[in-house]
Amino acid sequence: MTRTTPVKLGEPLPRGLLDAGERMGAEELRAHQLTLLQQTLRHAYDHVELYRKKFDAAGVTPDDCRTLEDLGRFPFTTKADLRDTYPFGMFAVPMADVRRIHASSGTTGRPTVVGYTENDLSMWAEVVARSIRAAGGRPGHKVHVSYGYGLFTGGLGAHYGAERAGCTVIPASGGMTARQVQIIQDFRPEIIMVTPSYMLTLLDEFERQGIDPRTTSLQVGIFGAEPWTEEMRREIEERLDIHAVDIYGLSEVIGPGVAQECVETKDGLHVWEDHFYPEVVDPLTDAVMAEGQGGELVFTSLTKEALPIVRYRTRDLTRLLPGTARPAFRRIEKITGRCDDMIILRGVNVFPSQIEEIVLRTPGVAPHFQVRLTQRGRMDEMTVRAEARQGADAEQRGAAAAAIARGVKDGVGVTVRVEIVDPETLERSVGKIRRIIDERGSLPRS
Repeated sequence: MTRTTPVKLGEPLPRGLLDAGERMGAEELRAHQLTLLQQTLRHAYDHVELYRKKFDAAGVTPDDCRTLEDLGRFPFTTKADLRDTYPFGMFAVPMADVRRIHASSGTTGRPTVVGYTENDLSMWAEVVARSIRAAGGRPGHKVHVSYGYGLFTGGLGAHYGAERAGCTVIPASGGMTARQVQIIQDFRPEIIMVTPSYMLTLLDEFERQGIDPRTTSLQVGIFGAEPWTEEMRREIEERLDIHAVDIYGLSEVIGPGVAQECVETKDGLHVWEDHFYPEVVDPLTDAVMAEGQGGELVFTSLTKEALPIVRYRTRDLTRLLPGTARPAFRRIEKITGRCDDMIILRGVNVFPSQIEEIVLRTPGVAPHFQVRLTQRGRMDEMTVRAEARQGADAEQRGAAAAAIARGVKDGVGVTVRVEIVDPETLERSVGKIRRIIDERGSLPRS
Protein backbone atom coordinates (compact mmCIF):
# COMPACT_ATOMS: atom_id res chain seq x y z
CA MET A 1 0.00 0.00 0.00
CA THR A 2 1.53 3.32 -1.09
CA ARG A 3 0.22 6.55 0.39
CA THR A 4 0.71 10.17 -0.51
CA THR A 5 2.36 11.89 2.42
CA PRO A 6 1.68 15.54 3.32
CA VAL A 7 4.92 16.74 1.72
CA LYS A 8 6.63 14.95 -1.15
CA LEU A 9 10.40 14.62 -1.14
CA GLY A 10 11.99 17.58 -2.90
CA GLU A 11 8.83 19.68 -2.59
CA PRO A 12 9.45 22.86 -0.54
CA LEU A 13 7.08 23.91 2.21
CA PRO A 14 4.68 26.62 0.97
CA ARG A 15 5.93 30.03 2.15
CA GLY A 16 2.60 30.71 3.80
CA LEU A 17 3.30 27.89 6.26
CA LEU A 18 6.65 29.35 7.32
CA ASP A 19 6.68 31.46 10.47
CA ALA A 20 8.46 34.81 10.81
CA GLY A 21 11.69 33.22 12.04
CA GLU A 22 11.84 30.80 9.12
CA ARG A 23 11.39 33.66 6.66
CA MET A 24 14.49 35.53 7.90
CA GLY A 25 17.41 36.01 5.58
CA ALA A 26 20.89 35.04 6.71
CA GLU A 27 22.09 38.60 7.45
CA GLU A 28 18.90 39.46 9.33
CA LEU A 29 19.22 36.26 11.37
CA ARG A 30 22.85 36.94 12.34
CA ALA A 31 22.01 40.48 13.51
CA HIS A 32 19.03 39.09 15.44
CA GLN A 33 21.25 36.46 17.07
CA LEU A 34 23.84 38.98 18.22
CA THR A 35 21.23 41.18 19.89
CA LEU A 36 19.68 38.20 21.67
CA LEU A 37 23.07 36.75 22.60
CA GLN A 38 24.14 39.98 24.27
CA GLN A 39 20.86 40.06 26.20
CA THR A 40 21.25 36.41 27.28
CA LEU A 41 24.80 36.90 28.54
CA ARG A 42 23.73 39.95 30.54
CA HIS A 43 20.67 38.13 31.94
CA ALA A 44 22.80 35.13 32.98
CA TYR A 45 25.56 37.26 34.51
CA ASP A 46 23.20 39.47 36.49
CA HIS A 47 20.91 36.75 37.84
CA VAL A 48 22.86 33.45 38.10
CA GLU A 49 25.69 33.30 40.64
CA LEU A 50 27.44 30.42 38.87
CA TYR A 51 27.66 32.39 35.62
CA ARG A 52 28.88 35.50 37.38
CA LYS A 53 31.70 33.49 38.99
CA LYS A 54 32.58 31.64 35.78
CA PHE A 55 32.64 34.82 33.68
CA ASP A 56 34.74 36.63 36.26
CA ALA A 57 37.17 33.72 36.48
CA ALA A 58 37.51 33.75 32.67
CA GLY A 59 38.07 37.51 32.67
CA VAL A 60 35.06 38.34 30.52
CA THR A 61 31.86 40.34 30.99
CA PRO A 62 28.72 40.47 28.86
CA ASP A 63 30.01 43.75 27.37
CA ASP A 64 32.90 41.82 25.79
CA CYS A 65 30.53 40.15 23.34
CA ARG A 66 30.55 42.50 20.34
CA THR A 67 30.36 39.88 17.60
CA LEU A 68 29.02 36.32 17.42
CA GLU A 69 32.61 35.08 17.27
CA ASP A 70 33.27 36.65 20.69
CA LEU A 71 31.12 33.92 22.25
CA GLY A 72 34.16 31.65 22.02
CA ARG A 73 35.81 33.70 24.79
CA PHE A 74 33.13 32.72 27.31
CA PRO A 75 33.29 29.62 29.54
CA PHE A 76 31.38 26.41 28.91
CA THR A 77 28.47 25.08 30.96
CA THR A 78 28.42 21.36 31.74
CA LYS A 79 25.97 18.90 33.19
CA ALA A 80 28.09 18.95 36.35
CA ASP A 81 27.33 22.66 36.77
CA LEU A 82 23.61 21.94 36.85
CA ARG A 83 24.10 19.08 39.30
CA ASP A 84 26.32 21.18 41.56
CA THR A 85 23.62 23.89 41.74
CA TYR A 86 20.79 21.37 42.29
CA PRO A 87 17.92 21.97 42.37
CA PHE A 88 17.27 25.61 41.43
CA GLY A 89 20.63 27.37 41.57
CA MET A 90 20.73 27.97 37.80
CA PHE A 91 17.35 29.71 37.69
CA ALA A 92 17.56 33.36 36.61
CA VAL A 93 14.05 34.39 37.65
CA PRO A 94 12.14 34.27 40.95
CA MET A 95 10.41 30.97 41.61
CA ALA A 96 7.08 32.80 41.45
CA ASP A 97 7.74 33.31 37.72
CA VAL A 98 8.47 29.62 37.04
CA ARG A 99 5.47 27.84 35.56
CA ARG A 100 6.92 24.36 35.09
CA ILE A 101 9.86 22.24 36.19
CA HIS A 102 11.38 19.32 34.30
CA ALA A 103 14.36 17.14 35.17
CA SER A 104 16.58 14.45 33.72
CA SER A 105 16.36 10.88 34.98
CA GLY A 106 19.39 11.29 37.23
CA THR A 107 20.51 7.67 36.73
CA THR A 108 24.18 8.63 37.06
CA GLY A 109 23.83 11.12 39.90
CA ARG A 110 21.66 14.07 40.79
CA PRO A 111 19.17 14.95 38.04
CA THR A 112 19.59 18.16 36.09
CA VAL A 113 16.65 20.44 36.84
CA VAL A 114 15.28 23.01 34.37
CA GLY A 115 12.56 25.62 34.75
CA TYR A 116 10.26 27.44 32.33
CA THR A 117 8.48 30.79 32.50
CA GLU A 118 5.25 31.39 30.58
CA ASN A 119 7.30 32.88 27.74
CA ASP A 120 9.64 29.87 27.78
CA LEU A 121 6.70 27.47 27.48
CA SER A 122 5.23 29.50 24.63
CA MET A 123 8.55 29.56 22.79
CA TRP A 124 9.00 25.82 23.35
CA ALA A 125 5.56 25.06 21.94
CA GLU A 126 6.35 27.25 18.93
CA VAL A 127 9.65 25.55 18.04
CA VAL A 128 8.06 22.10 18.38
CA ALA A 129 5.14 23.25 16.21
CA ARG A 130 7.68 24.48 13.66
CA SER A 131 9.40 21.10 13.85
CA ILE A 132 6.14 19.24 13.24
CA ARG A 133 5.41 21.42 10.19
CA ALA A 134 8.93 20.79 8.90
CA ALA A 135 8.31 17.04 9.31
CA GLY A 136 5.16 17.26 7.17
CA GLY A 137 2.52 17.73 9.88
CA ARG A 138 -0.41 19.99 9.16
CA PRO A 139 -3.34 21.44 11.16
CA GLY A 140 -5.98 18.79 11.67
CA HIS A 141 -3.57 15.86 11.72
CA LYS A 142 -3.74 13.52 14.69
CA VAL A 143 -0.43 13.10 16.53
CA HIS A 144 0.14 9.95 18.58
CA VAL A 145 2.67 10.92 21.30
CA SER A 146 4.52 7.91 22.70
CA TYR A 147 7.26 9.85 24.43
CA GLY A 148 7.08 9.53 28.19
CA TYR A 149 5.14 12.17 30.11
CA GLY A 150 6.24 13.53 33.48
CA LEU A 151 9.59 15.09 34.41
CA PHE A 152 11.06 13.89 31.08
CA THR A 153 10.62 16.71 28.54
CA GLY A 154 9.63 14.52 25.59
CA GLY A 155 5.94 13.89 26.19
CA LEU A 156 4.76 17.34 27.25
CA GLY A 157 7.12 19.05 24.81
CA ALA A 158 5.65 17.13 21.88
CA HIS A 159 2.11 17.49 23.29
CA TYR A 160 1.98 21.28 23.52
CA GLY A 161 3.92 21.71 20.28
CA ALA A 162 1.42 19.56 18.40
CA GLU A 163 -1.48 21.52 19.85
CA ARG A 164 0.23 24.79 18.85
CA ALA A 165 0.59 23.37 15.32
CA GLY A 166 -3.19 22.89 15.18
CA CYS A 167 -3.02 19.12 15.49
CA THR A 168 -5.11 16.73 17.58
CA VAL A 169 -3.00 15.08 20.28
CA ILE A 170 -3.32 11.45 21.36
CA PRO A 171 -1.31 11.43 24.65
CA ALA A 172 -0.41 7.72 24.68
CA SER A 173 2.88 8.12 26.61
CA GLY A 174 5.13 5.03 26.85
CA GLY A 175 4.32 1.45 27.77
CA MET A 176 1.23 -0.73 27.29
CA THR A 177 2.53 -1.59 23.83
CA ALA A 178 -0.38 -3.83 22.78
CA ARG A 179 -2.85 -1.10 23.73
CA GLN A 180 -0.88 1.48 21.75
CA VAL A 181 -1.17 -0.69 18.65
CA GLN A 182 -4.94 -0.86 19.20
CA ILE A 183 -5.16 2.92 19.62
CA ILE A 184 -3.22 3.50 16.41
CA GLN A 185 -5.57 1.12 14.62
CA ASP A 186 -8.72 2.70 16.07
CA PHE A 187 -7.85 6.42 16.24
CA ARG A 188 -5.95 6.48 12.91
CA PRO A 189 -3.27 9.12 13.59
CA GLU A 190 -1.22 10.48 10.71
CA ILE A 191 1.87 11.24 12.84
CA ILE A 192 3.69 9.42 15.62
CA MET A 193 6.30 11.00 17.93
CA VAL A 194 8.39 8.41 19.77
CA THR A 195 11.93 7.17 20.32
CA PRO A 196 13.14 5.12 17.34
CA SER A 197 13.90 2.11 19.55
CA TYR A 198 10.34 2.05 20.89
CA MET A 199 9.01 2.37 17.35
CA LEU A 200 10.78 -0.90 16.60
CA THR A 201 9.04 -2.42 19.63
CA LEU A 202 5.68 -1.18 18.32
CA LEU A 203 6.45 -2.64 14.89
CA ASP A 204 7.18 -6.01 16.46
CA GLU A 205 3.83 -5.83 18.29
CA PHE A 206 1.94 -5.01 15.09
CA GLU A 207 3.45 -8.07 13.45
CA ARG A 208 2.86 -10.24 16.53
CA GLN A 209 -0.83 -9.35 16.30
CA GLY A 210 -0.87 -10.27 12.61
CA ILE A 211 -1.24 -6.65 11.43
CA ASP A 212 0.80 -5.41 8.46
CA PRO A 213 2.29 -2.11 9.74
CA ARG A 214 2.24 -0.75 6.20
CA THR A 215 -1.56 -0.70 6.28
CA THR A 216 -1.82 1.75 9.19
CA SER A 217 -2.86 5.40 8.89
CA LEU A 218 0.59 6.65 9.90
CA GLN A 219 2.35 8.84 7.37
CA VAL A 220 5.16 10.52 9.33
CA GLY A 221 7.27 9.41 12.28
CA ILE A 222 9.15 12.08 14.26
CA PHE A 223 11.86 10.23 16.15
CA GLY A 224 14.26 11.56 18.77
CA ALA A 225 15.63 11.37 22.32
CA GLU A 226 18.42 8.95 21.31
CA PRO A 227 20.93 8.52 18.47
CA TRP A 228 19.78 6.47 15.49
CA THR A 229 21.31 5.60 12.16
CA GLU A 230 20.36 5.76 8.49
CA GLU A 231 20.03 1.97 8.57
CA MET A 232 17.40 2.26 11.30
CA ARG A 233 15.59 4.92 9.25
CA ARG A 234 15.43 2.55 6.28
CA GLU A 235 14.23 -0.30 8.51
CA ILE A 236 11.39 1.81 9.92
CA GLU A 237 10.40 3.38 6.61
CA GLU A 238 10.28 0.05 4.80
CA ARG A 239 8.36 -1.80 7.52
CA LEU A 240 5.90 1.03 8.20
CA ASP A 241 5.68 2.85 4.82
CA ILE A 242 6.16 6.30 6.35
CA HIS A 243 8.60 9.17 6.28
CA ALA A 244 10.94 8.82 9.28
CA VAL A 245 12.49 12.14 10.32
CA ASP A 246 14.74 13.18 13.18
CA ILE A 247 14.01 15.70 15.94
CA TYR A 248 16.70 16.89 18.33
CA GLY A 249 16.67 18.46 21.75
CA LEU A 250 17.76 18.09 25.33
CA SER A 251 16.20 19.31 28.53
CA GLU A 252 19.10 21.59 29.48
CA VAL A 253 18.58 23.60 26.27
CA ILE A 254 14.74 23.39 26.14
CA GLY A 255 13.64 19.80 25.34
CA PRO A 256 12.62 18.48 21.92
CA GLY A 257 12.47 21.13 19.21
CA VAL A 258 16.01 22.53 19.20
CA ALA A 259 16.56 21.18 15.68
CA GLN A 260 14.47 19.28 13.15
CA GLU A 261 14.98 17.33 9.96
CA CYS A 262 12.83 18.58 7.08
CA VAL A 263 10.84 15.86 5.33
CA GLU A 264 11.45 17.28 1.88
CA THR A 265 15.22 16.77 2.13
CA LYS A 266 16.03 14.42 5.07
CA ASP A 267 19.60 15.66 5.01
CA GLY A 268 20.29 16.60 8.62
CA LEU A 269 18.57 18.70 11.25
CA HIS A 270 18.07 22.43 10.81
CA VAL A 271 18.86 24.21 14.08
CA TRP A 272 16.24 26.81 14.97
CA GLU A 273 18.93 29.44 15.28
CA ASP A 274 16.62 32.30 16.16
CA HIS A 275 16.35 30.61 19.59
CA PHE A 276 19.46 28.42 19.96
CA TYR A 277 22.98 29.31 18.85
CA PRO A 278 25.11 26.27 17.89
CA GLU A 279 28.85 25.73 17.97
CA VAL A 280 30.97 22.64 17.38
CA VAL A 281 34.15 22.36 19.44
CA ASP A 282 37.03 19.94 19.62
CA PRO A 283 36.14 17.77 22.66
CA LEU A 284 39.81 17.57 23.68
CA THR A 285 41.15 21.07 23.02
CA ASP A 286 37.86 23.05 23.34
CA ALA A 287 38.73 24.96 20.15
CA VAL A 288 35.77 26.09 18.03
CA MET A 289 35.68 24.05 14.82
CA ALA A 290 35.07 25.51 11.38
CA GLU A 291 31.82 24.74 9.58
CA GLY A 292 31.96 21.21 8.21
CA GLN A 293 34.44 19.90 10.79
CA GLY A 294 33.32 17.30 13.31
CA GLY A 295 33.32 17.68 17.07
CA GLU A 296 31.13 18.15 20.14
CA LEU A 297 27.91 20.13 19.81
CA VAL A 298 27.56 23.18 22.09
CA PHE A 299 24.45 25.34 22.52
CA THR A 300 23.70 28.79 23.88
CA SER A 301 20.07 29.73 24.40
CA LEU A 302 18.98 33.07 22.95
CA THR A 303 15.42 33.51 24.25
CA LYS A 304 15.17 31.48 27.49
CA GLU A 305 14.24 33.34 30.67
CA ALA A 306 14.05 30.89 33.58
CA LEU A 307 17.27 29.02 32.79
CA PRO A 308 19.50 30.74 30.25
CA ILE A 309 22.22 28.35 29.13
CA VAL A 310 25.63 29.54 27.90
CA ARG A 311 27.83 27.28 25.78
CA TYR A 312 26.32 24.04 27.08
CA ARG A 313 28.38 20.97 26.21
CA THR A 314 25.91 18.39 24.95
CA ARG A 315 28.48 15.54 24.56
CA ASP A 316 26.81 14.82 21.18
CA LEU A 317 29.14 14.42 18.20
CA THR A 318 28.25 16.04 14.87
CA ARG A 319 29.25 18.84 12.51
CA LEU A 320 27.61 22.07 11.31
CA LEU A 321 26.61 22.35 7.65
CA PRO A 322 24.93 25.04 5.53
CA GLY A 323 21.14 25.14 5.49
CA THR A 324 19.15 23.58 2.64
CA ALA A 325 15.38 23.35 3.11
CA ARG A 326 15.60 26.32 5.52
CA PRO A 327 18.58 28.18 4.01
CA ALA A 328 19.19 30.67 6.84
CA PHE A 329 19.41 27.95 9.49
CA ARG A 330 22.49 25.76 9.61
CA ARG A 331 22.14 22.00 9.85
CA ILE A 332 23.68 19.45 12.14
CA GLU A 333 24.32 15.96 10.88
CA LYS A 334 22.21 13.19 12.42
CA ILE A 335 23.62 12.49 15.89
CA THR A 336 24.92 8.93 15.89
CA GLY A 337 27.35 9.08 18.79
CA ARG A 338 28.20 10.78 22.07
CA CYS A 339 31.52 11.50 23.71
CA ASP A 340 30.40 9.57 26.77
CA ASP A 341 29.02 6.62 24.73
CA MET A 342 32.37 5.92 23.13
CA ILE A 343 33.83 2.54 24.09
CA ILE A 344 37.62 2.20 24.06
CA LEU A 345 38.23 -1.47 23.35
CA ARG A 346 41.87 -2.54 23.23
CA GLY A 347 42.84 0.94 22.09
CA VAL A 348 40.12 1.28 19.41
CA ASN A 349 37.29 3.80 19.67
CA VAL A 350 33.92 2.09 19.15
CA PHE A 351 30.46 3.67 19.07
CA PRO A 352 27.20 1.70 19.46
CA SER A 353 25.96 3.29 16.22
CA GLN A 354 28.75 1.50 14.32
CA ILE A 355 27.52 -1.84 15.65
CA GLU A 356 23.91 -0.89 14.87
CA GLU A 357 24.74 -0.21 11.22
CA ILE A 358 26.27 -3.66 10.87
CA VAL A 359 23.41 -5.47 12.66
CA LEU A 360 20.74 -3.70 10.61
CA ARG A 361 22.28 -4.68 7.29
CA THR A 362 22.74 -8.34 8.29
CA PRO A 363 20.11 -10.79 6.94
CA GLY A 364 18.40 -13.05 9.44
CA VAL A 365 18.60 -10.77 12.50
CA ALA A 366 16.08 -8.32 13.92
CA PRO A 367 17.00 -4.68 14.72
CA HIS A 368 17.43 -5.43 18.42
CA PHE A 369 20.92 -5.79 19.86
CA GLN A 370 23.03 -5.10 22.93
CA VAL A 371 26.75 -4.83 23.53
CA ARG A 372 28.16 -6.59 26.61
CA LEU A 373 31.61 -5.55 27.85
CA THR A 374 33.56 -7.93 30.10
CA GLN A 375 37.15 -8.62 31.12
CA ARG A 376 39.28 -11.72 30.77
CA GLY A 377 42.44 -11.19 32.78
CA ARG A 378 43.73 -7.78 31.64
CA MET A 379 41.92 -7.96 28.31
CA ASP A 380 38.61 -6.20 27.62
CA GLU A 381 36.15 -8.24 25.54
CA MET A 382 33.00 -7.29 23.68
CA THR A 383 30.05 -9.55 22.93
CA VAL A 384 27.38 -8.42 20.50
CA ARG A 385 24.01 -10.04 21.25
CA ALA A 386 21.51 -9.78 18.39
CA GLU A 387 18.05 -11.30 18.03
CA ALA A 388 17.28 -13.72 15.25
CA ARG A 389 14.30 -12.92 13.07
CA GLN A 390 11.29 -15.18 13.39
CA GLY A 391 11.82 -18.43 11.48
CA ALA A 392 15.59 -18.12 11.14
CA ASP A 393 17.13 -21.62 11.35
CA ALA A 394 20.46 -22.64 12.85
CA GLU A 395 22.31 -22.23 9.57
CA GLN A 396 20.95 -18.71 9.06
CA ARG A 397 21.81 -17.78 12.65
CA GLY A 398 25.35 -19.03 12.20
CA ALA A 399 25.74 -17.09 8.99
CA ALA A 400 24.41 -13.95 10.68
CA ALA A 401 26.85 -14.30 13.59
CA ALA A 402 29.76 -14.71 11.20
CA ALA A 403 28.63 -11.72 9.11
CA ILE A 404 28.36 -9.43 12.16
CA ALA A 405 31.74 -10.52 13.51
CA ARG A 406 33.32 -9.97 10.09
CA GLY A 407 31.59 -6.60 9.68
CA VAL A 408 32.83 -5.36 13.05
CA LYS A 409 36.37 -6.60 12.38
CA ASP A 410 36.52 -5.06 8.90
CA GLY A 411 34.58 -1.87 9.61
CA VAL A 412 35.57 -1.02 13.17
CA GLY A 413 38.84 -2.85 13.61
CA VAL A 414 38.16 -5.02 16.66
CA THR A 415 37.42 -8.68 17.18
CA VAL A 416 34.16 -9.39 19.01
CA ARG A 417 32.10 -12.38 20.01
CA VAL A 418 28.60 -12.58 18.55
CA GLU A 419 25.61 -14.35 20.06
CA ILE A 420 22.40 -14.73 18.05
CA VAL A 421 19.62 -15.13 20.60
CA ASP A 422 15.99 -16.14 20.18
CA PRO A 423 13.40 -13.57 19.05
CA GLU A 424 12.02 -11.32 21.81
CA THR A 425 14.86 -12.25 24.16
CA LEU A 426 16.45 -8.83 24.64
CA GLU A 427 14.83 -6.18 26.77
CA ARG A 428 12.38 -4.02 24.81
CA SER A 429 12.49 -0.26 25.11
CA VAL A 430 9.65 2.02 26.18
CA GLY A 431 11.99 5.01 26.08
CA LYS A 432 15.70 5.41 25.53
CA ILE A 433 17.18 1.98 24.91
CA ARG A 434 20.13 0.68 26.93
CA ARG A 435 22.59 -0.53 24.31
CA ILE A 436 25.69 -1.05 26.45
CA ILE A 437 25.99 -3.47 29.38
CA ASP A 438 29.37 -2.73 30.93
CA GLU A 439 30.43 -5.48 33.32
CA ARG A 440 34.15 -4.72 33.27
CA GLY A 441 35.43 -4.84 36.80
CA SER A 442 32.27 -6.50 38.10
CA LEU A 443 33.25 -10.04 37.12
CA PRO A 444 36.07 -12.12 38.60
CA ARG A 445 39.16 -12.00 36.40
CA SER A 446 40.47 -15.28 35.09
